[in-house]
Amino acid sequence: MADAHALARDTAALVQVPSLTGDERGALERLGDLAWDLGLEAELRTHDLAALREHPGHPGEEAPRTDLHGLVVRAGEGERRLALCGHVDVVAAGTEPWARSPFSGHVDAEFVHGRGSVDMKGGVVAALHAMAAARDAGVRVELVAVGSEEDGGLGAFAALQEDAAYDGCVIPEPTGFDVVCAQAGALTFTGVVPGRGAHAAHRLEGESAIDKYVPVHAALHALEARLNAGVEHELMRELELPYPLLVGRLAAGAWSSSVPDRLEFEGRAPVRVGEDVAAARAAVEQAVREACPDATLEWTGGQFASGATPHDHPLVALVREAVGPGARLAGVPWGADMRLWCAAGVPTVMVGTSGIELAHAVDERVRIDELARLTDVLERVIRGFA
Repeated sequence: MADAHALARDTAALVQVPSLTGDERGALERLGDLAWDLGLEAELRTHDLAALREHPGHPGEEAPRTDLHGLVVRAGEGERRLALCGHVDVVAAGTEPWARSPFSGHVDAEFVHGRGSVDMKGGVVAALHAMAAARDAGVRVELVAVGSEEDGGLGAFAALQEDAAYDGCVIPEPTGFDVVCAQAGALTFTGVVPGRGAHAAHRLEGESAIDKYVPVHAALHALEARLNAGVEHELMRELELPYPLLVGRLAAGAWSSSVPDRLEFEGRAPVRVGEDVAAARAAVEQAVREACPDATLEWTGGQFASGATPHDHPLVALVREAVGPGARLAGVPWGADMRLWCAAGVPTVMVGTSGIELAHAVDERVRIDELARLTDVLERVIRGFA
């Protein structure tokens, strides 16, 4: 059985290193120290950021960065090679007050608290401890720890450009112990609606960018409804909203007594499982164009394709068996690094603790007993993979 105290201690140590997307090296170095303490070999790698940005498959970025690092931790020997992949970058703490400091790593009887505890430093630490426990399993297992997942997946993309010769991959994202073998994609966009300025007292002389945007918003809502009608993938069909389309930011106008001459909107569009990214973009572009012909749209930030592993794949069966009776197959509506591994030809599933609703939220925390359970699950996967 996994050592819950050690898991809580090491998760807290990793949470205590702030690692906002774009600044992950410190967390990767701390993770490397934790690996060496467990008797595992860890190698910090520096990726060629300029070359990655020129690559035609570059998955997009949102956070500023000047460098990109990854960590590979190795254990065991054998003919087959298994990857455990996890990201250490986290989103900002937000503006709501936390009960404790966001990077306290506070440990109580039930939880490790802090930003990144559930998404997904706890899962990364569980993978590390599972590797240490199963180093005699007769399989080569590597923890591929990455940054830049939150803004597009550049860390995993970089790692796979260097080495994708794995027989399978498990990602311990928080899935509530569902075995996830399908994930939707997510594409970030920025649009501009032009208007014509005028004094508010003579607003008929102007053309409000806000008024012109309203049909765009309605058109995007209608597109979302069409994308979620008759969902083809059986696991995605079980979700309440498999393919959400959201405008998350609006900015318009410069003065309360002036007709706004420009509106900027930013949002996130889905990619259905199995859908080509270009086709997903084209559908959004058409909806915006038909609603407002002179609006412009650019694809900015993270560009997450979809990804899937056949639910009858042996890796899926192995993970389900490791989770135990009642293990449920599932699809998820959020983007993840899974799709990069699938695109590289590596069968991949995700399984992890509960708490996805706390990811990116105030007072993020992860259950210690579930970290221990996840460690045992991952150890069984490693031993069964040999």
